[in-house]
Amino acid sequence: MNDLIQTVLIYALPVLFAITVHEAAHGYAARYFGDNTAYAQGRITLNPIAHIDPLGTIVMPLLLYFATGGALLFGYAKPVPVNFSHLRNPKRDMIWVALAGPGANFVQAFLWGALFYLLTAAGVQEPFFIKMCQGGILTNLVMFAFNLFPLPPLDGGRILVGLLPWRQAVLVSRIEPWGFFIVMALVTTGVVSALWMQPLMALTSSVLHWLLTPLTYLL
Repeated sequence: MNDLIQTVLIYALPVLFAITVHEAAHGYAARYFGDNTAYAQGRITLNPIAHIDPLGTIVMPLLLYFATGGALLFGYAKPVPVNFSHLRNPKRDMIWVALAGPGANFVQAFLWGALFYLLTAAGVQEPFFIKMCQGGILTNLVMFAFNLFPLPPLDGGRILVGLLPWRQAVLVSRIEPWGFFIVMALVTTGVVSALWMQPLMALTSSVLHWLLTPLTYLL
């Protein structure tokens, strides 16, 4: 129980930021490209309460943590509503709206990494803050990689639909009603982790390390 409480305290802030900024970024991008649906519903906000889904954000991750001993964690936030038909160029702008969420997670991973280096350079040795920074990097890398998986309704699926020719795009978009269940099956069987998450997270970690290298020299 103590381990669970410590884990929750370390990851609470990084997870809330990761989810909130991810969803808000979708809303900001949609509004920029012509769709005010999320704005009209008050979903373009950094208030985490507006984006938390009680089942997907709280109950499901805790149940999976206990059921698998922490080996499998999965959750989701309340999706920001986007009416793609309101976008100025729906097929093209869909790509940018979908990219905004993972892009926000990449930026946050970079910022948590920068904070980690700053704390280390300042001689801060408090494990809680160091582990929170590491948790922030990991959380955002996971969200970045997972949401880019190329299957609707994930962001990667919407990006794929936007990139494909119309005929193929329509075929892929028809998967969306069953996409969540397909993704869950692929997650539980380890396919997503082995063939997608691990390689993409390793590549993204290398890119972050390269971007943060100048900071190590400055400090």
